Amino acid sequence: MADGAFDYIVIGAGSAGAVLAARLSEDPQMRVLLLEAGGTNTSVLVRMPAGVGTLIKQKSKHNWGFWSEPEPHMDGRRMWHPRGKGLGGSSAINGMVYIRGHARDYDQWRQLGLDGWSYADVLPYFRKAEDFAGGKTEFHGAGGPLKVNWGEKSGHPLYRGIIEAGRQAGHKVTPDFNGADQEGFGRYQLTINDGQRWSAARGYLTPIAGTRRNLSVVTGARVHRIVVANGRAVGVEYSLGSNGSGRGKPVQCVRAAREVLLCAGAFQSPQILQLSGIGDPEKLKGHGIAPVHALKGVGENLQDHLDVTLNWACTQPVSLYNEIRGLRQLKVGLQYMLTGKGTGRQNGLEAGAFLKSRPDLDRPDLQIHGVLAIMQDHGKTLIEKDGFTLHVCQLRPESRGAVGLRSADPF
Repeated sequence: MADGAFDYIVIGAGSAGAVLAARLSEDPQMRVLLLEAGGTNTSVLVRMPAGVGTLIKQKSKHNWGFWSEPEPHMDGRRMWHPRGKGLGGSSAINGMVYIRGHARDYDQWRQLGLDGWSYADVLPYFRKAEDFAGGKTEFHGAGGPLKVNWGEKSGHPLYRGIIEAGRQAGHKVTPDFNGADQEGFGRYQLTINDGQRWSAARGYLTPIAGTRRNLSVVTGARVHRIVVANGRAVGVEYSLGSNGSGRGKPVQCVRAAREVLLCAGAFQSPQILQLSGIGDPEKLKGHGIAPVHALKGVGENLQDHLDVTLNWACTQPVSLYNEIRGLRQLKVGLQYMLTGKGTGRQNGLEAGAFLKSRPDLDRPDLQIHGVLAIMQDHGKTLIEKDGFTLHVCQLRPESRGAVGLRSADPF
């Protein structure tokens, strides 16, 4: 192995890895290495909240752009799965809506035997992480690394109309989805600050960049495998290349004196484990990978949220349609680059709801996102009309899938 060793190696600089690297390196005695396949994600497209529409709809240096296998229960369709690439991970390309799990979810984990994960246990950490525009309250924190604000366009007629329609339909209107009661229609809180996306990297890595000698952040690092010796993860093999394109480049190996922390997301964490020989032995052998630890559950029990879009045309030009189509989209970007003002400062997603599909449920099982344009399939399709979309999302999916290897090639 390489002579240089670290105490901790963190794989993936997304919403988990960025936080872990920052927190672990608070101890100046701990040497921390953060490996990220993507780049720095400092472009205007990432910083500009309105850039989300472009970021999530196509494969790019910011988006891994995964497709599922054909889904037999969805008429054989392959489903598009955007996933963030680069510092901040998916928090650098997502819709910037700040939502915690329902309090009952955490309490149920505790009831199932997961000590330390009740809502009362995790709330102090939510508050510690947060710098809420509304200040410190029973449910919110102030002074933390993650900026959380109300949207600048919450008074938009479509947002107000969505909330009022919910009230007229007999639903509650909640003042804070992250407060005492999540159920009902209301305004979303956003990880946007002064018109800029506030990703996990922006909150946890940018403030300490260049100031912590014990933290090394390496971008363009494509992990090949975790090195296991005597049943313990002792290092990581990776290659360097622009945006993770290190095929054919020298493989580097670095040691971890304490732990290797795998934070590569729902798809690539099981991929890296299996490439490392950790998984179902028979499946690994089928790809020519020698098993080092038999663990059949790796890659299994994959869950994702089904999402149905409901689209409406508007009788008046009040949506974002006229600002995000054709050359007008360039105008929005140019105005943002030159002045930091205009439509580029918003995410187009500031109102929604949490509802129950049945009255006997003890908590909402549906979430609605109101979008100020008619978009389908993560924005891949923009309907050429002035209008809006309600995304209805199933919060607790019951179907299960899996992540498996196509080959032993890490690329």
